[in-house]
Amino acid sequence: MSAGTGGAVKSSAGGLRAHFGLGVLTSINLVNYLDRYLVAALLPLILKDFGLSYKEGGALATLFIVVYMVAAPLGGYLGDRMPRKVLIAGSVFIWSLATIGSGLAPSFGWLLVARAAVGIGEAGYGTITPGLISDFYPRERRTRMLSIFYTAMPVGAALGFAIGGWVGAAHGWHVAFFVGGVPGLVLSVLSLFIHEPVRGATETGPVEEKVPFAVGLRALGKNGIFWASTLGLTLMTFSVGGLAYWMPTFLEVERHFAPQMATAAFGGVTLLAGLFGTLAGGWLGERAERKSNTGGLWVSGVGLALSAPLVFLTARAMHAPVIFTVVFAAQFLIFMNTGPLNAAICNCVPPHFRSFAMGVSTVILHLLGDAPSPYLIGVIGDRFSLGTAIEVNALPLLLSGAVLLIGARLFRQYLRPAVAAQA
Repeated sequence: MSAGTGGAVKSSAGGLRAHFGLGVLTSINLVNYLDRYLVAALLPLILKDFGLSYKEGGALATLFIVVYMVAAPLGGYLGDRMPRKVLIAGSVFIWSLATIGSGLAPSFGWLLVARAAVGIGEAGYGTITPGLISDFYPRERRTRMLSIFYTAMPVGAALGFAIGGWVGAAHGWHVAFFVGGVPGLVLSVLSLFIHEPVRGATETGPVEEKVPFAVGLRALGKNGIFWASTLGLTLMTFSVGGLAYWMPTFLEVERHFAPQMATAAFGGVTLLAGLFGTLAGGWLGERAERKSNTGGLWVSGVGLALSAPLVFLTARAMHAPVIFTVVFAAQFLIFMNTGPLNAAICNCVPPHFRSFAMGVSTVILHLLGDAPSPYLIGVIGDRFSLGTAIEVNALPLLLSGAVLLIGARLFRQYLRPAVAAQA
């Protein structure tokens, strides 16, 4: 074991280089979610162009998530052993080219292959970044800074809905993918200029230079906070992943909104609710964690449990003002969980095992979360209605809140496993 980080490194934690890195990584995350939700905004056009059923449209999202999920552990494994900014640059470059390739698709099969390639690129980025940001900032600031990073999710999603709706209606869905792909090529180059801190640079006390893989994996299996956070994220992702994918289509087909109105209005509500909800979750989570190491789980659990009845009401509401008021409140509460839960995963494992832990969490939350949910919502939509599917999808949010609240109580005295001692 060694100290792992010198005084000079720790003294620069949270400085200008860290802020620059956070800014670049947040911009990449924005483009990441813009790309994902372009598909949701363009889905009615794609379904019409290729003559697809709801079930086939859901498969488009499911394939992307399955590939993302399979690639995530490899990205996490490499992220604990290689220069992370190089892996990030390569990953962003791959998914940006694949997004442009989506716009060239002459057939549904081509589009499926392109979206699968996007999943490979995004997996390499998503598993590495939270650990890198954790090395920029000390634990007492980490939840808030990760929350800033995750504000890119609602902003990117809103831009995806808006750009997809506007460009798709004016120029066709092919052109919208070109618009979504180009910014990532620029950011992939910019990411090479990020400062790469020593792993564990912002930890207090000695840091193990390298965690043996088998030792880290065994410790992860006994890590209560990790599993509570991951299970909560999985249930939340099942619900939210399917809802976000199908909501514009639901508004257009079953509530008879104009296409651009459906995407622009839903995107605007997502932007505001997600931005304020994510920042509020970061602030509340940071305050709660000063009192308990599971404070972030409490904040997330309460938010998700309260969001469930609001999602149910969304499917029942018939008029635009009521629909978007309820959607705003539900999304605000859902997005509160993002920073605290990801910070909990980063904080409860050793620095040299964070990327792999994020990779394992990513596999589980996608395998059991938003990989099957778009397809299942499509199946229920074909059999009954999309409104019925949305009503059913409120249940996972309620279960997610319960899991996190129970986990917060069970593991409130839990500390990070003594990996070094096991080694």
